[in-house]
Amino acid sequence: MNFDLPADMAALKEATADFATRRLTEEAEAFERSGEFAYDLIRAMGETGLFGAPFPEDLGGSAAGFLAVSVIAEEVSRIAPAYGYAMNMQCATCPYTIYNWGSPAQVERFVPGLIAGESIGMFALSEAGGGSDPAGAMRTTARREGDHYVLNGSKMWITFSHAADVGVLFARTDPKAEPAHRGISAFIVEPKRFEGYTAQPIDLPGLSKSLRSCEIFLDDFKVPVENRLGDEGEGFKIAMNALEYGRLTVSARLTGIAQAALDASVAYANERFVGGGPIARHQLVQERIADATVAVEAARLMAYRIGWTMDQGRVSTRVASRAKYFATQAARLAGDVAREVFGGNALAAEYPVQRLNAYIDMLTVGEGSENVQRILIGEDALGIKDATRHTMRNRFVGAG
Repeated sequence: MNFDLPADMAALKEATADFATRRLTEEAEAFERSGEFAYDLIRAMGETGLFGAPFPEDLGGSAAGFLAVSVIAEEVSRIAPAYGYAMNMQCATCPYTIYNWGSPAQVERFVPGLIAGESIGMFALSEAGGGSDPAGAMRTTARREGDHYVLNGSKMWITFSHAADVGVLFARTDPKAEPAHRGISAFIVEPKRFEGYTAQPIDLPGLSKSLRSCEIFLDDFKVPVENRLGDEGEGFKIAMNALEYGRLTVSARLTGIAQAALDASVAYANERFVGGGPIARHQLVQERIADATVAVEAARLMAYRIGWTMDQGRVSTRVASRAKYFATQAARLAGDVAREVFGGNALAAEYPVQRLNAYIDMLTVGEGSENVQRILIGEDALGIKDATRHTMRNRFVGAG
C-alpha cells in the first residue's frame, strides 16, 4: 500500500499551487476592494482545467478523477480560501450533479460552460428553516403549468447565487407526499433568463466581498419542463448523492485552510522573539504545533481516500462523512493553535488568522454540520443504519 501521491497528482498539486499563487492572491484584491464578482478569475480557473477533473474530454474535462479534485481543492483553499467555493459550484455539486443525473441534451447544454468557467453555477438546497432536514422542512414549491413549472419560496446560504447563470435547485412538487422526501424534485434553473429571481448577499464579516453567499427569493419564477433534473419526486435522492461530492471538496478545502493556519503558526513561532529567543523554543508552543501537524496530516489522508474511493466507483458515504467530520476537527484545532501562537496579533488584519478562522467556521457547517456527521457515523458504527445502504450514482469514466 503506497500512501504517496502518484507522480501525476504530485505534479498537479504543484501546478495548482503555482496558478493559485500567481492569479488568486494579488489579482483577487481588486475584486475584494470593489465587491465585484471575480468573473475573470473563475474563467481563468476553468481555462487552466481546475474544474474538469471528473469530466470526460468530450465535455472539456480531463478525466483525471476525484483524487485530482481533492488535490486541487486543497491547494486552492490553502492559498486563496474564497476560491475554494468554486470547486463546488463549478465542479462538484453543480455541474457534476447535472452530468450524473441529466439527459444527454442537458449535459451537453450546461456542463461544458460550467467547467470552463464561462458560466457561473450554484447549488440551491438549504432553506432558512431547514436545518438538517432539507426534505421534511422544505417550503419552496414548484407547480407545473403546461410546459413549465412555477417556483415560489426562498433558499438560504446559496454561494455564487448573485452571479449564477445556471443552478441546481430543489423544490417541493408534491406537498402531500409521504414520506415528505418523495415530494421533492430537482431543477436546472437559469436565473438570468427568467424573471422572479432575486439574490440578496448575506453580510459575513471576514469572508469574501466578491464571492458571496446569498438568500434567494423566488416569486413565480419559471423553469421549463425540459429543465427538470431526473423524474418528479427524485430530488431528495439527487440531493443526497450530490452532497457526497460536496463532502469531498469541503473536506479537502478544510484541510487546505488548516494547512495554511499551521504554516502561518510555524512561520510566526520562528520569527517572534520573546525573552531573547523565538517562541518556537517554548515547549507548549511545540506541543500545540505537534497536535495541529498530526491532525492536518490525518485529515489530508482521509480527504484523499474519498477521492480514491470515488475513482474506484465505490459508495463513498461512510468515508466521506468521516473525512468531513475529522477535517472540521483538524481545521478548528489548527485555527485555535494559530490564535494561541499569534496571541494579540491574531486579531490584526495584517495577519491571516482571523480570515482563515472565518472560512473554517463557514465550512464546518457546509455539506452537513459536525452533529449531522456524528449522527451518520454513530448510527453506522452501531449498526442502526448502514451508511452505504443507498446506491451512489457516479458517471466518472474511470469509476470501477
